[in-house]
Amino acid sequence: MKLQFISDFEFYLKTEKHIGQITINKIIQRFRRPVKIAVAEGSLDRDPFMLHKTKSVRIQVVFLSPEELQQFEEYEFSQPRLRFVKDLFVFCCYTGLPYNELMHLEQKHIIKGFDGNLWIQMRREKTSKELSIPLLPKAEAILNKYDGEAFLFPRISNQRYNSYLKEIAVIIGIEKKLTTHIARKTFASTVLLYNDVPMEIVSELLGHSSMKITQDSYGKIVEKKISLEMERLKGK
Repeated sequence: MKLQFISDFEFYLKTEKHIGQITINKIIQRFRRPVKIAVAEGSLDRDPFMLHKTKSVRIQVVFLSPEELQQFEEYEFSQPRLRFVKDLFVFCCYTGLPYNELMHLEQKHIIKGFDGNLWIQMRREKTSKELSIPLLPKAEAILNKYDGEAFLFPRISNQRYNSYLKEIAVIIGIEKKLTTHIARKTFASTVLLYNDVPMEIVSELLGHSSMKITQDSYGKIVEKKISLEMERLKGK
C-alpha cells in the first residue's frame, strides 16, 4: 500500500460516492487505525500515511443572533406541537444539549449543585464525556412545564423535530435552516461567547473531547466579539 492508494481512495469517495470533505476526513481517519496496526505487526513495511496531509475544511458556524433568539422566544404558537418543539429548541439554546441527550434527559440528571443551583449532570454518548451544565432561568422555566414519568420531555424523532423547526422558521420569518445543531451552536455563540464566557468553559459545557474542536469551530466568533468591542472602544 502506497500514498497514491490513499489519494485515489479520497478521489473515489469524492467523485463516485459524492461524499463531502468533512465526512471523507473522518473515513480516512478511521481507515488509518488498521493501517497503523498493520505496520506495527509487520504486515506493511512502511506507513503510507507518513506524507499524507488531511485537507482542511472551513466550517461556517450558523447560529441565531440575540435578536433572532428573542424573536423565537417571544413568538406564541397556537398549535401544541409547535409550542412543544419551540420549548425544546429554546431549552437547547440555553443548555447546549445535543438531540440524543435531550431525549434521554431524566429527573436523576437534574441535581442541586455545590452553589445551591440546579445542574444537568449526565454522560454524553458521542464522546463519553461527563456533562455538567448549570440550568439558566429560561431553561429551568421550560423544564418546569414538563413532568415525564421516564424521560422529562415527550419523545419526538429527530426527523420530525427538524421538520417542525423548518415550519417554525417559515412562520417566524427566520431564513436560517433551523436544526438541533443550530440550538447547540446558539448556546455556544450567542448565550456564552457573546457574554464573555471563556472558551475553556464553553468547551466543557459543550462536552467536546478536546479544546481544539471548540477553537476550530468557534474561534471566528471570538474574533467577531473582539472586533465589536474594539469598535465600541473607538466610539468612546
